[in-house]
Amino acid sequence: MFTGIIEEVGEIQTINQAKESLELDVKASVVTKDLSLGDSISVNGVCLTATSFTDTNFTMDVMPETFHHTALKDLKVGSKVNLERAMAANGRFGGHFVSGHVDGMGKIIKRETRENAEYFHIEVPANLSKYMMLKGSVAIDGTSLTIFGLENHVLTISLIPHTQDATTLTSKGTGDLVNIECDQLLKYVYQLVQPNEEQKEKGVPLEQLRKSGFLG
Repeated sequence: MFTGIIEEVGEIQTINQAKESLELDVKASVVTKDLSLGDSISVNGVCLTATSFTDTNFTMDVMPETFHHTALKDLKVGSKVNLERAMAANGRFGGHFVSGHVDGMGKIIKRETRENAEYFHIEVPANLSKYMMLKGSVAIDGTSLTIFGLENHVLTISLIPHTQDATTLTSKGTGDLVNIECDQLLKYVYQLVQPNEEQKEKGVPLEQLRKSGFLG
């Protein structure tokens, strides 16, 4: 489990690529400090397992399922990546619950600067927008962000100066793909209120939740 608060930006050192899988070697200095073999690290929002490490690097395998359903396959040697260790039980919880299990990919269709903020308009698959709501949370490349706009399967997020400096998102431009993980709590609520036969007789109607602002 992660929080979406990026700890450092790493750099891809080598990529060993097969037809449908990858082995990534990542340069890092913060997430390797207390790393153990088999620990989970979020790489651009994707939960991966450390298979080897030193004080300055770690390696991780990307399986075919992850290869096909995330933007990790677009990485190149020298690419910057957002990194976060799994959350500690005794630490502050500054973002939102992020599992590292990416729901899909979005495409940046517009980017604009407003005062000290960078706005990104990201087109997401229709099957994901139902798990989003205004002022709700979303993880973009592993970064916990707030949804400020949502219309016709396009969400709008705004980066404060700290997030601009501490993540890779400002290196993205129009047409680039990003990993999307929807808010787990909204996904749970949506699944609970699906109108199956049992829930037709009991439970909260889906339309009632939508009108109340719980669903996009």
